Amino acid sequence: MSLAVNYMSVTYILIGINLLVFAAETLAGGSLNRETALKFGAMYPPYIKRGQWYRMFTSMFLHFGFLHLICNMYSLYNLGPGLEHFLGLPLFLLLYVISGLSGNMLSYLAETRSGSYKLSAGASGAIFGLLGAYLLFAILPGYGGVSLYGILRVLAVNAVYTMSNRSINAMAHLGGLIGGILTTLVILFIF
Repeated sequence: MSLAVNYMSVTYILIGINLLVFAAETLAGGSLNRETALKFGAMYPPYIKRGQWYRMFTSMFLHFGFLHLICNMYSLYNLGPGLEHFLGLPLFLLLYVISGLSGNMLSYLAETRSGSYKLSAGASGAIFGLLGAYLLFAILPGYGGVSLYGILRVLAVNAVYTMSNRSINAMAHLGGLIGGILTTLVILFIF
């Protein structure tokens, strides 16, 4: 099986949604403004505890600043098309959303347990889920074309950067990676 790219429709739609939401955030008070982020659905465990579970989903489309947005969209642009082509639209979207939700859930559980709450947002959990899928394709036989060394290098660079920058939600990255691996396993062995 090959991860060749023939179309990129879902990837482009996801990028477009993120860009539109960022523009709306900017017009509504700025993507770095705490109140704007909360109004648009950023993840914040005390609000989730009050029943605002939708934040687990909406926060995947919000970003804090232009650099945050561009880094995530560049990653999605590079990782998404191959997986979209290989898995097909519904399964790719399922992988993306479950990965993002997994990242947010692990982050929520870790912050609730520690009692230290942070405002967070971004597509990183979903993107780490895509990396998890590529990691599986590099390890499992029969999915040629994916370099294990390349994926491990990307994961290592991201791990170092994540651990060296306290503003990054490391649990969301880890949860997304785990969610992506597990979702991909289910997809490969059931569908």
